Amino acid sequence: MPKKIDHEKRKEKILQTALKVFAREGYKDSNLSLIASECNISRPTIYQYFKNKEQIYYYAVKLVTGRMFTKYADYAWTTNDPIIERIFNICSDIIDMAATHRGELTSLVDVMLQLKKEGTDFSDIILRRTVKLHILFKRLLRLGISRGEVVECDITKITSHIVILLESFGFQLAFLDAFDVEEAKDLIANYLELLNPNK
Repeated sequence: MPKKIDHEKRKEKILQTALKVFAREGYKDSNLSLIASECNISRPTIYQYFKNKEQIYYYAVKLVTGRMFTKYADYAWTTNDPIIERIFNICSDIIDMAATHRGELTSLVDVMLQLKKEGTDFSDIILRRTVKLHILFKRLLRLGISRGEVVECDITKITSHIVILLESFGFQLAFLDAFDVEEAKDLIANYLELLNPNK
């Protein structure tokens, strides 16, 4: 009986291998043949999953952000934590996850910078991949205001500030060895404290 292949598992293995190859060889000098070889699969097999390196990159971003948003939405609407605490816990987890997967994050950012040099604009892609986070923060802030847990504020602006801080931390984590995770969390906590009507 032929061995059943778990295609999602194989796709993730290709992804993990590709990120290692990108980090080691540089995105420009990497190719699907090298990635296939390191996965112990044939080049035609890799083409069943990805048509080029760029598609692997987009899959990586989609996979990571998709899993994160599902996790955060589940937490946000099933906990009784105060609203500001929910937002802080989500931000804190994003920072922790980025720190835990620092190598992969550096590879992804490196690929982004290399593609940017070749003329690819990522602003649209990043916006599409973070739109669910924007919506989640806006809904939480709106709920917090209605419950008196959050001061009256410009929800869109506050959400934008939080996401920009998180993006900034991601880039710093990718490139600065001296990045301090706890300091980043303190900055988020201090910012969110400004939204607390009881302070």
